[in-house]
Amino acid sequence: MTDAPQNTDEPGQQATDADTPDFGRGLAYLKGQVKTLPHQPGVYRMFNAAGESLYVGKARHLARRVTSYTQPNRLSNRLIQMVSETTHLELTVTTSEVEALLLEANLIKKLRPRYNILLKDDKSFAHILLTGEHDFPQMTKHRGAQNRKGVYFGPFASAGAVNRTLSALSRAFLLRTCSDAMFEARSRPCLQYQIKRCSAPCVDYVSRADYAGQVAEARAFLSGRSDDIQRRYAAAMQEASDELEFEMAALWRNRIRALTAIQANQDINLQGLEEADIIAVHRSGGMSAVQIFFIRGGANFGNTAFFPKHEDSAEDGDVIAAFISQFYDERVPPKMVLVSALPDEHELLAEALSVSAGHKIELSRPQRGTRRKLVEMALRNAEEALSRKLADTRSQARLLGGVADLFGLDNPPQRIEIYDNSHIQGAHAVGGMVVAGPEGFMKTAYRKFNMKDDGAYSVTEGDDFAMMRQMIFRRFERALKEDPGRETTSWPDLLLIDGGRGQLNAVTAVMAELGLEDIVVVAVSKGPDRNAGREQFHVDGQDSFTLPHSDQVMHYLQ
Repeated sequence: MTDAPQNTDEPGQQATDADTPDFGRGLAYLKGQVKTLPHQPGVYRMFNAAGESLYVGKARHLARRVTSYTQPNRLSNRLIQMVSETTHLELTVTTSEVEALLLEANLIKKLRPRYNILLKDDKSFAHILLTGEHDFPQMTKHRGAQNRKGVYFGPFASAGAVNRTLSALSRAFLLRTCSDAMFEARSRPCLQYQIKRCSAPCVDYVSRADYAGQVAEARAFLSGRSDDIQRRYAAAMQEASDELEFEMAALWRNRIRALTAIQANQDINLQGLEEADIIAVHRSGGMSAVQIFFIRGGANFGNTAFFPKHEDSAEDGDVIAAFISQFYDERVPPKMVLVSALPDEHELLAEALSVSAGHKIELSRPQRGTRRKLVEMALRNAEEALSRKLADTRSQARLLGGVADLFGLDNPPQRIEIYDNSHIQGAHAVGGMVVAGPEGFMKTAYRKFNMKDDGAYSVTEGDDFAMMRQMIFRRFERALKEDPGRETTSWPDLLLIDGGRGQLNAVTAVMAELGLEDIVVVAVSKGPDRNAGREQFHVDGQDSFTLPHSDQVMHYLQ
């Protein structure tokens, strides 16, 4: 893999006349670059004059692919706009098209280019882990990198699903859920043993061999052999009953009920489909919903929806290709991925997934049978999810329009930053920035500020105004250094400050010093009795005011 920059200028360091999009200039630039491009597979990256990433693409033949952007009569309006903004091109030559596809997915997630289909992938899916580093394995919930030794089952689409499953598994298989440290420290059974959710291996109430049998049964159940386990437990219950050991029969009955509860919560049980992800996309109103179902061990481990950003011209196959590339960039795909629409390069995509996973991946669009019914179920869920999302988006747009009217903004705000600070009797002073926009809270943009007692706007103990001044100064001093032309979307339209007129004056003074008086600043205080719904709003040059308790904008700002 070789990086090959195609411009001696760094992004963001172009002359000022390049700041304005110009199709003729962008076209001429790309035509000039084509002459030196390699005839090899790789990834290309387009940037604008501000250094903002516009697009990341992969190609089997870099020169031929970039040449396609120099043919105006074949370009869509979206691509014409992208070429108009392009002032800088970078390349990475790869050894194969598969390697290029994997790198493309990684760079899209890292750079978040505006003209790519983007997946907002901030979900962390939980697994059930049977640990492998102890003689008596622990059964626990696990999130994040799978770097602990053991066997992982999942992913589960929600925390509720994994917690319910863990609870039922404890009742069925009596495996310990305590940490190794707690296990070693026990001298008598804990409450889990008393309520029949653990066999107390910590105090030798169960032998290593018998406990290993319990672990094997749990693994078999989670791997899809649930009917075998149910039959075995039913036979044990009947045998205990025949021997008049009714207490033991009741224990087996309770374990069977626990397993039945798990299967009931999984909605469907598919013995013929052991491991698959079902992916479907529905498009409407310029938006898409991608619904994914996780089938593991022949059971439904849950489903969830994503709403990728894309241009109106994107087709179903394009959306699914982008989703698969980005979703599995840091996740191991199952052996089978069933989709509602096949991407144009589905064979290449399947090969890339296979390379990433280390085993063969089947990527297909089923036409009939149970698999087709599963895809249709995912499609219905995608349609329902998008319907709710569009309703929420329309509601959010109305609220943001109300915010714009209330505070005199020219347009509904696309980025609102909310600032607050806290301390414990003057010590441990910290500030926080929360960000919201048309799609709700933008958690990846949140920021915490640890207060400093040196430099600009140093903070003395317990000085709330100084804390706010320092936080605002640090936030926007850095923003001006990184983006002096304010070209990126990281600039807010509105600042909401927790506090009254004093905090407002502190912030507006800092913004004036930085030359950012055009950004509207509003302070929000609790009112005389600090009751919710009685908030007062303070805007520079205006009298303070409040809103009716029933006002929807008031509810939004709370």
